[in-house]
Amino acid sequence: MNVELTERQALLVLNALPNIGPITLNRLLEELGGDPRAVFSAGARRLEMVRGVCPVISATIGAWQQHFDLAREEERMAQSGADFITTHDAGYPKLLQEINDPPIALYRKGRYEFGQPCIAIVGSRRTTLYGQTTAKKLAAELVRLGFCIVSGLARGIDTAAHEGALSVGGKTAAILGCGIDIIHPPENLELYRRIEAEGVILSEFPFGRRADRQSFPMRNRVVAGICEATVVVETDVAGGAMITARFAGEQGRLIYAVPGRIDQPTSAGCHQLIRDGATLLTGVDDILSELNYLDGLRPQPIPDKEGAPPAAPSGLSPDEATVIACFAGGAILTPDALATQTGLPAAKVSATLMMLELRRFVAKRADGAFEARS
Repeated sequence: MNVELTERQALLVLNALPNIGPITLNRLLEELGGDPRAVFSAGARRLEMVRGVCPVISATIGAWQQHFDLAREEERMAQSGADFITTHDAGYPKLLQEINDPPIALYRKGRYEFGQPCIAIVGSRRTTLYGQTTAKKLAAELVRLGFCIVSGLARGIDTAAHEGALSVGGKTAAILGCGIDIIHPPENLELYRRIEAEGVILSEFPFGRRADRQSFPMRNRVVAGICEATVVVETDVAGGAMITARFAGEQGRLIYAVPGRIDQPTSAGCHQLIRDGATLLTGVDDILSELNYLDGLRPQPIPDKEGAPPAAPSGLSPDEATVIACFAGGAILTPDALATQTGLPAAKVSATLMMLELRRFVAKRADGAFEARS
């Protein structure tokens, strides 16, 4: 029986068919004009002209209704409040489209659309109190600076990273290595619900797909692919976080590793990453300095006709506007002086300065004081 598929339905089917990986799916779409419906109208001979498509795959595509219940999948999505976003949708992470084998689409719960730069915080499931505390602290500090924290909702470091982001009202994205209807581990049910409400949950796997040795590495490539940088907090040398770091390196993203005790197995992977060239991370300043350095390679704002820099754009928070106003006339101010002048708590001044520095409105001098960028 022939079924007339919409473009989104065709992607839904292709994404769920067995034995067809994302690399092959992307090749099929590229060679058949980008319309997923053309994959189903092409004959077996044409499909098998695409590299990676064997007779088994072409037969699976031709008899897709024997392998996938489209109506049931759509019903599950409607009942659970999930949707299916493609590379053409605003909610699909832009950086993810740059990797070699991006998912052709993603299941989504939550409506956060990645309007902020992302940083992954990953690590071991078997972690120490030090690792959990460090992951929470880093996540909280980074979201205060405007980043979204990405992790995998696993036990240990992943859980701590998500919790740290949510603890200060930040955004966080959980990338699953199973169907979006499966909470793994089950004790993270409440965390899953909080992320769905305040951030976003993503999976490239169909409903009911259990996690396995293949799905976790696929999930890890998505975690790395969404982010500007990956931070590994604790992992042994064979941990899944090492796979995420490898993907980040292959994708040309920044990699950071938090050092630990030399006799602690859960830090052995971090130490290996540092030996192999990852940046040793002691605090968020290490991330900001490298991102600012890379940003310095990009074009600078164009001055106006009088040679003055353009006015600060709209969109500053009230605290940012208050602090930036103190630098009028070329003032050079310490954080303590700003706290006195603005009446803001010292911790809030420090966090605001870091955000303004990241956005290149102010610069930190060698003596610890700040000045507006010219």
